[in-house]
Amino acid sequence: MHRVPSAGNNSNSSRPRKEKRLTYVLNDSDDTKHSAGINCLAVLKSSISDGCNYLFTGSRDGTLKRWALGADAATCSATFESHVDWVNDTVIAGENTLVSCSSDTTLKTWNCLSDGTCTRTLRKHSDYVTCLAAAEKNKNVVASGGLGGEVFVWDIEAAVTPLSKSTDVMEDDCSNGINGSANSLPISSSSLRTISSNNSLTAHTTQCHGYVPIAAKGHKESVYALAMNDSGSLLVSGGTEKVVRVWDPRTGSKTMKLRGHTDNVRALLLDATGRYCLSGSSDSMIRLWDLGQQRCVHSYAVHTDSVWALASTPAFTHVYSGGRDLSLYLTDLTTRESILLCTKEHPILQLALHDDSIWVATTDSSVHRWSAEGRNPLKVFQRGGSFLAGNLSFSRARISLEGSTPAAVYEEPIFSIPGTPAIVQHEILNNRRHVLTKDTAGSVKLWEITRGVVIEDYGQVSFDEKKEQLFEMVSIPAWFTVDTRLGSLSVHLDTPQCFSAEMYSADLNITGKPEDDKVNLARETLKGLLTHWMTKRRQRLGSQASANGDVLSGKDSTARSLAHSRIEVDGNVENDSVVHPPFEFSSGSPPSIITEGSQGGPWRKKITELDGTEDEKDFPWWVLDCVLNNRIPPRENAKCSFYIHPYEGTAVQILTQGKLSAPRILRIHKVVNYVIEKMVLDKPIDTANTDGSFAPGLGVQLQHSAIGDGSFRSGLKPRSKLRPSVEILCNNQVLSPDMSLATVRAYIWKKPEDLRRAGLFQDIKVEIAYCCKVFGIVFCACLCPTSEKKQ
Repeated sequence: MHRVPSAGNNSNSSRPRKEKRLTYVLNDSDDTKHSAGINCLAVLKSSISDGCNYLFTGSRDGTLKRWALGADAATCSATFESHVDWVNDTVIAGENTLVSCSSDTTLKTWNCLSDGTCTRTLRKHSDYVTCLAAAEKNKNVVASGGLGGEVFVWDIEAAVTPLSKSTDVMEDDCSNGINGSANSLPISSSSLRTISSNNSLTAHTTQCHGYVPIAAKGHKESVYALAMNDSGSLLVSGGTEKVVRVWDPRTGSKTMKLRGHTDNVRALLLDATGRYCLSGSSDSMIRLWDLGQQRCVHSYAVHTDSVWALASTPAFTHVYSGGRDLSLYLTDLTTRESILLCTKEHPILQLALHDDSIWVATTDSSVHRWSAEGRNPLKVFQRGGSFLAGNLSFSRARISLEGSTPAAVYEEPIFSIPGTPAIVQHEILNNRRHVLTKDTAGSVKLWEITRGVVIEDYGQVSFDEKKEQLFEMVSIPAWFTVDTRLGSLSVHLDTPQCFSAEMYSADLNITGKPEDDKVNLARETLKGLLTHWMTKRRQRLGSQASANGDVLSGKDSTARSLAHSRIEVDGNVENDSVVHPPFEFSSGSPPSIITEGSQGGPWRKKITELDGTEDEKDFPWWVLDCVLNNRIPPRENAKCSFYIHPYEGTAVQILTQGKLSAPRILRIHKVVNYVIEKMVLDKPIDTANTDGSFAPGLGVQLQHSAIGDGSFRSGLKPRSKLRPSVEILCNNQVLSPDMSLATVRAYIWKKPEDLRRAGLFQDIKVEIAYCCKVFGIVFCACLCPTSEKKQ
């Protein structure tokens, strides 16, 4: 498992603290399919003969799903969404409590039979939490391990119902990790088996820190695998230290250390009594350990690559194994006879035995159920094709002599639960609204991220060719970033960078607004994302809250005043709550928000599930101030400076000696209008406003030397019916009227190879030349940087 930054903020970073980020995750399909690899499986069997059995799957898309199992089909009955990064493992504790762990460094507990409600978030690990283990009989006991080398043993009942609350150990979360929700489902003590007096865990509690799990200290490196016996009296762990450690989970004390593997230990199993242990390793070996004798009694060279998953029969007589070599094997632990059950197209990550079948999870987003004869595995060996799982050299010799792996017993699974192909490649287009993606099926799609929808599905075409076809010569600031770590597009907004991009309402085809109105893309996107939350909030607060002007609906006036001190009003002070069509998100496949406020840590929830109670404890202050108060932070480099000079050799007089400044998004046709009005048409130059802005609607402002009355061609007679034709040139290239100043600056003034040199273009000030055809006389001009301007 590679250490990759998660979508939430990293509180352990040594860098200067940044403002909290807001991320939204886009979905192209319905909510009944995973969109990334399946890391973990858990089967919940009904205690009633005719009751429904359930399969729980945890995915790299950050969610868990509950599947109601039929004879030859499975139906998604709930999605458990709260983790903000990969779900790495899950176990069932008690009769209806699901425990999951994630790369977001947390454990979460859920009511198995709920609609996806998270009942508690447990925070104790310092790094990714990679594995869990539960005791079959003492189901309150759950152990967790992670990349930080930490192993903790939790009493789930005590952790879920602590004596006192601890903000650094646990948070009173609902499904999105938000504090104080009225929708959290309590877990009754009757639903969790108590630990017997002989196997009791000591509940370390203090008045100020609440419940603290037992720490099994000893690992110096990452932990990848855990296993526990039925009574919860024995715990084994393994990881990058290449040894199997044995613990007493009741005290956290070390019992023994087993050596033999030559690479990372990736999978572990304990029999019901705790005498025998099975381990799978990246050295491709499976080893059987006798813990009473403290030695390895058998080794099985079955696989040709890393072993990542193990599952045993109830009697611990046979083991199913899978891993990086894409193969699923069944091995008799006594006779060492092994047989290939099936081969997959993707590495196998986890196995779950279910009666006479076995569930197989891989790096693909689909889950498959294969026949396994779990009740009587000898039936499989009667088919023939087995081999002796000898030592490693024997296995390598067998593969070399046979030239290929054995023939698989099964060619097709009993049935499959399909997933959505994960996005593996993406490119942000120059217009900064569209993202081109390619998924594992080879399908290329075009997304509009301000609406969260696919606007074009190109099918299986060349990604690079399509990217070239969609190239536009436009320059818009990078106001968001994207990653596909969760198998979907995750769009990240960070302040103040996200507020740097603007477009005219006419360019966005927004009706009902003047075409010259500037639209801030991030602000409108945030309004679109939180429109459901705003509706719920208005319903909750009513007219009284609207009248008293309460901005953040919180009680912390200090935080409120701090927020106000760091913002400035952008445009109209009044809150424009209208969401325009280019920023309306789909309610059929709503995106999920990942963010955090002043308390509680990162959380994740669909935008349609926000209930309006969320405030500054849950959202970043800058998000609330943007959405509620229409205010955004100050922006840098919002304008572009330039000069207007006649083309060399023409007799056209200079319009102005001063440097002009205009918004980066100003179109060249606005400059054309400025040239016409100031040089050709009979308009006095003193019509300029006192603030230096010319020609209402042009957005051009004089920065340096003022233009006197004598600088305008006062002798030119008004000819309102004869509008001259004007062309603007830069580097002797005629500019399209639809180009913006930013585009000219990025693509015309400097060549692309020059722009690749960092920082070269940031301080360039350009002067835009013009070519005027006035009553049959053609005048042209040139362009040069400010530093080269001839005085």
